[in-house]
Amino acid sequence: MFSTEYKYKPGRSNLSGARPDAKGVNFSIFTRHASSVELFLFESAKSEEPFQVIKLEKEINRTFYSWHVYVLGLPKDTWYTWRIDGPNEPKEAGLHFDKDKHLIDPWARVVCDINWNRQAACEPGDNMLTSMRCMVVDDDAYDWEGDKPLRISSEKSIIYELHVVGFTRHKSSNVKNPGTFSGLIEKIPYLKKLGITHVELLPIMAFDEQDAPKGTIDLGLKNYWGYSTHSFFSPHPGYCVTPAQGTHVTEFRDLVKALHNANLGIILDVVYNHTAEAGSDGPIINFRGIGENIFYHHAIDDKSILHDYTGCGNTVNANHPLVCSFITSSLEYWVREMHVDGFRFDLASALARGEGGVVLQDPPVLWSIELSEQLSQTKLIAEAWDAAGLYQVGSFPGHRWAEWNGKYRDVIREFLRGDRGKTKELATRISGSSDLYQHQDGLPINSVNFITCHDGFTLNDLFSYNEKHNEANGEENRDGCNNNLSNNCGVEGPTDNLDILELRKKQAKNAFTLLLLSEGVPMMLAGDEILNSQNGNNNGYCQDNEITWIDWDMMNQNADMLRFVQNMITLRKRHSSIMRRRFLTGNIIEERGIKDISWHGKKIDQPLWDDPNNQLLAFTLAGIGEPDIHVIINLSDQQTLCELPEIKGKVWCLSVNTAENSPYDIIRRPNQILMKDKTFMVDEKSIVVFENADM
Repeated sequence: MFSTEYKYKPGRSNLSGARPDAKGVNFSIFTRHASSVELFLFESAKSEEPFQVIKLEKEINRTFYSWHVYVLGLPKDTWYTWRIDGPNEPKEAGLHFDKDKHLIDPWARVVCDINWNRQAACEPGDNMLTSMRCMVVDDDAYDWEGDKPLRISSEKSIIYELHVVGFTRHKSSNVKNPGTFSGLIEKIPYLKKLGITHVELLPIMAFDEQDAPKGTIDLGLKNYWGYSTHSFFSPHPGYCVTPAQGTHVTEFRDLVKALHNANLGIILDVVYNHTAEAGSDGPIINFRGIGENIFYHHAIDDKSILHDYTGCGNTVNANHPLVCSFITSSLEYWVREMHVDGFRFDLASALARGEGGVVLQDPPVLWSIELSEQLSQTKLIAEAWDAAGLYQVGSFPGHRWAEWNGKYRDVIREFLRGDRGKTKELATRISGSSDLYQHQDGLPINSVNFITCHDGFTLNDLFSYNEKHNEANGEENRDGCNNNLSNNCGVEGPTDNLDILELRKKQAKNAFTLLLLSEGVPMMLAGDEILNSQNGNNNGYCQDNEITWIDWDMMNQNADMLRFVQNMITLRKRHSSIMRRRFLTGNIIEERGIKDISWHGKKIDQPLWDDPNNQLLAFTLAGIGEPDIHVIINLSDQQTLCELPEIKGKVWCLSVNTAENSPYDIIRRPNQILMKDKTFMVDEKSIVVFENADM
């Protein structure tokens, strides 16, 4: 039971958010220009009236720019909002104080949006009944059972990008609580059997599902991907089984602990480049109501105009000292209190911008993250570009940041669709992209290699569609990327033509073979291993339905593809020559008497680097204490007879041939086929892999 009136005292300013202890709760919020601050306390997330309103006094409850109060005896599960007044001077000062708006705490550990109405937060008037609410949470009240973040080395990592809902919502998923952290726990045995080492979750920090274009909302769609964060310390309520009870922290921790028990790491896709408050006509949720002029980039002459380097209406002023501290503290919280193993930063180049949008050589926020002791063992992955044209692949500030290698994606797609004269760049990309990273003392593990991700075609659709088909998004097919570098193999979309279906599957196997044979860190999109399709939609950001949900019946329909991917992952794991931490040199390894890597064409040691029509590349990787590997990639339309290298005391065995059907497309030892000839006929548009053994 809640008291009708709790006593309170000034409290402390240095404890941001709501911090409970044995005697009560300390509340503190930073708001530099506020003239009055009120704290509203509610019994539940649905309460129509607060049970107490505490009006803070400037002379008592303010220290420097923080307002604070300690409420004696207040229960830990109390819900609350802030209401703050101050100057409303958007043009002159970039301030949007509104005394009628109920704000959520930027430092809140739990936020509930059960009553949320985005439009009401955009319009004048009191929105108490339709605002989000925060809950006081005791972070220490959880039994981790000895769990700690994992320390899986990057060169041994295989990342699997998935959406919590998309992975578990389809009726075929057969989980108890579809679309939740709990549902994902039930799918861990599948992830373990697949062989990946880390899941990378699309945004799970609390975001606004109502943040989407009007035409999209009118169709009953919503912000599904989650790139619209408003609360950077709270798990998303929509992914919880009982969000109105404030179980967010416990449910997310249960997921992390279960993944770690299976020796699977967890990487969070995080969105610090913009927030759900959008442009100048967006809602007042939190940052805008406490100090917009600090948290966002503004035009110099008219501060009502927000600079937009993200395509989402606003850009976070990440290199302001307060915001820099906020971002770093948020990341440290997710590692320290939630035990996550890494982060992938959406449009990370936006974080490299200073005042006026100037690109900084040494952005304080990026170095703060890199040099944080608490984050020192945490994986940091940058999407090294932003929506305003800044492209930093190979030049992202910092040293240990890995990058989504967009150049890898593009050349692999080009080569697979049949583009000619790409073998030189292909060789550079599959050997770790030394041209991008070695000159600045980088490593192959700085490159996160991917061919598909959530944004764009699935792997199945990459070989089934030449054009995007996004009409269902309500934007007349204007949204989404037009440059997909795809090839439909002869027919746009579904077909009954068995030859085309066979070619599409072979191309999918080719893609996985290249990805898993490449130096660097491979990342695959969930569902690609069972040829999941989005019907040609390459921008499923708003489709919380069967367009984006994984149909688990495809596991049976494409069991041969799933088997191939599982075995390719196993092949990668047994060859440290593929999982190198340092770049290949092309020099002879003394203890073996052969080069660490040798490049070939149809003939040994004769790669056709300068042939503008060439579509074939072969290479040999030397093993130390393990078999050597020889790979022949033939994306031409012709069968090609290729020489096999001779290595003293060794004989080649055929391991992979993507032209064959299961189970002969990938063969485990000791059933591999012994090569008696010195040549091998490689089928058109296929890849073969050989492993050798002692004679």
